[in-house]
Amino acid sequence: MEKYLVVLCFLLISLHMKALCEERQVYIVYLGEHSGNRNIEEIEEHHHSFLHSVKGSKQEAETCLIHSYKHIINGFSAFLTPEQASTVSEMDGVISVFRSQTRRLRLQTTRSWDFTNLLEANGDLSRVNGEKLLQRASYGKDVIVGVLDSGIWPESRSFNDEGMEPVPKSWKGTCQEGIAFNSSHCNRKIIGARYYLKHYEAELGPVKEKMEFRSPRDKNGHGTHTASTIGGRRVPYASSLGGFANGTASGGAPLVRLAIYKVCWQPDPLDVVVCPDGDTLAAFDDAIKDGVHVISLSIGGNTSFPYAEDGTAIGSLHALKRDIIVVCGAGNSGPTPSSVTNVAPWLISVGASSIDRIFQSTIVLGNGLIVQGRTVTPFRKTKKYPLVYAVHVEIPGKTTNLTTGWCFPGTLSKKLVKGKVVFCRVGFISQALEVRRAGGVAAIFGNPYFGKGVYEVPFLLPGTTVLQNDSATIVSYILNNENPTATLFPGRTIIGTGPAPFMAPFTALGPNGIEPNILKPDITAPGLNILAAWTEASPPTQLLQDHRVVKYNIASGTSMSCPHVSAVAALLKAIHPDWSSAAIRSSLMTTARRVNNVQIPITDAAGNIATPFHYGAGHFQPSKAADPGLVYDASYTDYLLFLCSSGTAFLDPSFKCPKHVPPPSNLNYPSLAIAKLNGTMTVSRTVTNVGTGNSTYTVSIVPPPGYTVKILPTKLYFSKTGEKQSFSITVKVAGSIQETKFEFGRYAWSDGAGHVVRSPIVVSAA
Repeated sequence: MEKYLVVLCFLLISLHMKALCEERQVYIVYLGEHSGNRNIEEIEEHHHSFLHSVKGSKQEAETCLIHSYKHIINGFSAFLTPEQASTVSEMDGVISVFRSQTRRLRLQTTRSWDFTNLLEANGDLSRVNGEKLLQRASYGKDVIVGVLDSGIWPESRSFNDEGMEPVPKSWKGTCQEGIAFNSSHCNRKIIGARYYLKHYEAELGPVKEKMEFRSPRDKNGHGTHTASTIGGRRVPYASSLGGFANGTASGGAPLVRLAIYKVCWQPDPLDVVVCPDGDTLAAFDDAIKDGVHVISLSIGGNTSFPYAEDGTAIGSLHALKRDIIVVCGAGNSGPTPSSVTNVAPWLISVGASSIDRIFQSTIVLGNGLIVQGRTVTPFRKTKKYPLVYAVHVEIPGKTTNLTTGWCFPGTLSKKLVKGKVVFCRVGFISQALEVRRAGGVAAIFGNPYFGKGVYEVPFLLPGTTVLQNDSATIVSYILNNENPTATLFPGRTIIGTGPAPFMAPFTALGPNGIEPNILKPDITAPGLNILAAWTEASPPTQLLQDHRVVKYNIASGTSMSCPHVSAVAALLKAIHPDWSSAAIRSSLMTTARRVNNVQIPITDAAGNIATPFHYGAGHFQPSKAADPGLVYDASYTDYLLFLCSSGTAFLDPSFKCPKHVPPPSNLNYPSLAIAKLNGTMTVSRTVTNVGTGNSTYTVSIVPPPGYTVKILPTKLYFSKTGEKQSFSITVKVAGSIQETKFEFGRYAWSDGAGHVVRSPIVVSAA
């Protein structure tokens, strides 16, 4: 009874809030960083004072306040009209006021770590160093990673704490209890857990009990997947539904400590998961105070926002000031140019690429022709069934010239489909459901847009997806045979395939839409068809019609690549605790590789040569990143100077910009991007020797086509570890080139003793 009274009270409060708060728009009012000795009550009263001045009463001001950020980040979120927001933005002490974005969590591992280690060793098993890296880092046992996501399923074997040492004394967080989650669910692996609902419920209403747990417990699966990819324990014989991807599941840092911050919630069964900025910023505030060393954020949207209007950028800037590494997914809106998100230069933005594993399913056509498809749907070999093309079995008037053959819901005729295999031009969950609804016994799906990048889902009927070129083969067979048939064979896991990696078809691309003079994404890592732990509260497809339960599931997205890099960042922090977050990003980028496992340049899913707009510096190489030779370091002040050049230095009002501000390209970044170059530009870089004392590095340059690149000096001499040396890079337009088109080059410093410090160059002319 108490539970229902609480819900009723909440509904009444929400209705009252809606009446008082006029237009239901949530704004974040950013005030910088806390200083002085104000207590919690004084901070909240200070925040109320801003609202009181634009609201009709103190009560209304208090009612419209959603979050009050009280620890590190100074600010609050509240209901405001656009006019009120404008008024507050003009008040003393206010840095920025912006609409809080309700970001959509788009799905942005037994083999991925083995593949990464093998790729780094160029396929030579005797040179694989992954275990040595883990031993050197003590498996990450003293590092705390904060995971901002959809929560966690604590019962998963990936999160057992058997044999782990006591929780680090530096930890200051808590284990927040809630529905189906109590303090016993935290242990020496999951050392803390919190959940954030204020913004979500203020804007979207109470969490629906059938859809979500009002606690850190994960209903969606996404947060469990990312957390186990970072720090899951080694679990033998793990696999997805049907035994696919069988092997030992492990996170990249198996003994790392996990702190869970649930900021993402699912409103309805068919809706995407939402992660409001206001709640995310509150989680940043807590995570920094709690003492995390790395923050992993597999959350993105469809577009990037100016730094002063981006909760992730603001939160990560405060983290950066304390040398907390923040790793984010680059987004899943590719392959559209300039679709990359999470583009602030003080965080690591990660693209997604494949590994050397496929799930092959054979299709035998009635004429004996064999076509190889891809599937993770468990089924037995089918009989030889009639094969039809969706175009020929549609309900008249239900499709157009643009949608015919797509198997959209409600388009297929039961009379014409029953008992047959249907070929659909595209294949997602909804297409499989439509074939099932119409009585089809199996489905074959085309893959017209994603090349060889098949996004695997366990369908609810036998089904397989063919690669782009094989669709025409199947359609031609259907059209030229009176009684076409097909037999589908169950899928099997094949490892060691190539070329790999290739870029995932969905991975978001540069150039950076906020500041094109900073290259984003920074790096790529495995993000296509990755196996990791899953919630047992939702089926693998998250469909209401799906009643299957799994402990491990296959998912794809930059959400999956991000935690790979987070894990390695944790290992590097363990090995080099004195390195800054910039130094760790530099070590990852400058040791990355641009070639695949057959020693040719990495391509996109269609087979075209990929560029730094796909992968940044390249595919990460964890063991090499632990010993990069040189690093490009940057301090909090360096980033403020960068903000001066970008016109957003007001994010820290205590900093005064110099009269002569360096251009954005001058930030000491491990890559070089120059947009709209007019003639010639010279920038400087400084590297710090983190290798052996006496060393000499020589530069090599591959200039972008149509440009000259000159680096001086051409040699750098170091007499001790920790020594810094600077050099200049002059880029000049050398001939007739297409305006605004970006060209790509690179430079590298080599000591001849195994250290090659690589940097991509991206340039366009005005």
